[in-house]
Amino acid sequence: MIMDKKDAQNVAVIGLGSMGHGIAASALRGGQNVWGVDINPDQIAKFKAEGGQASPLSEAAGTLNAIAVVVLNAAQTESVLFGEDGIVAKLKPGAVVLACATVPPAFAKEMAARCNEFGVHYLDAPISGGSLKAANGQLSIMASGTPDAFATARPLLDSIAETVFELGDEAGAGSAMKAVNQLLAGVHIATMAEALTFGMTQGVTPDKFVEVISNCAGTSWMLENRAPHIVAGDYAPHSAVNIWPKDLGIVLDVAKSAQFSAPITAAALQQFVAAAGMGHGQEDDAAVAKVYARNAGLTLPGEET
Repeated sequence: MIMDKKDAQNVAVIGLGSMGHGIAASALRGGQNVWGVDINPDQIAKFKAEGGQASPLSEAAGTLNAIAVVVLNAAQTESVLFGEDGIVAKLKPGAVVLACATVPPAFAKEMAARCNEFGVHYLDAPISGGSLKAANGQLSIMASGTPDAFATARPLLDSIAETVFELGDEAGAGSAMKAVNQLLAGVHIATMAEALTFGMTQGVTPDKFVEVISNCAGTSWMLENRAPHIVAGDYAPHSAVNIWPKDLGIVLDVAKSAQFSAPITAAALQQFVAAAGMGHGQEDDAAVAKVYARNAGLTLPGEET
């Protein structure tokens, strides 16, 4: 949705990686005044060149209606919000924080309580959809928070998301649903890699695997999205291997607290840990296929024989 400029909100996006940059660009395209923040100055300069606000965030913090925190994990989220130069204390009462990282539900509840002490709303808002959907304003957001948090965040949500699942009026529910999603997503990527390389042992080439299985009952969104990376031999990270030891680790921690056994998740986690140990942590998560290929003596597309 494109806003009338007189109704434009002041928004900051903290973390301009593949997902954060897409969110910032979508908010900008939606007609909002957007500040982009990242530890990499090149990312900030790139976003400013695309129309992001040029003034320092420190000068604008008190005017912000909303901030989206699109960082890696709970530790980075807490640092952005309440660290040495934490943003929450600088926000005006009534502003809203959209916390987009995958974090434990208990952490989301803690952050919401701490934001409330400053009169700042907190929307537990983990995201799904990948970098392309982020860039197109078509994310799915699993959100929970107070009605006021949703109301304040609505213009930003409308700019960046195709679907917003409203999962309750307390933080934590959004992160719980994201944990369920990540269990499936991580397992599906690892299983895709296992199936693709198993097929290679039977003479099924990766390109033929994608052509056929994408149209059969065994397909999944992750298979259709990630397997082509393997076919192309292109492991430029859209979502890196290193994401999954964290995210599946969160799933297993939550499962442990619930006294729930999740053996398939644990098996998938070990494959991502192995891929990271092989030096592929910064590559696209489809590189988990390299673990199977190495163990089976297979050569993946793009690799030297």
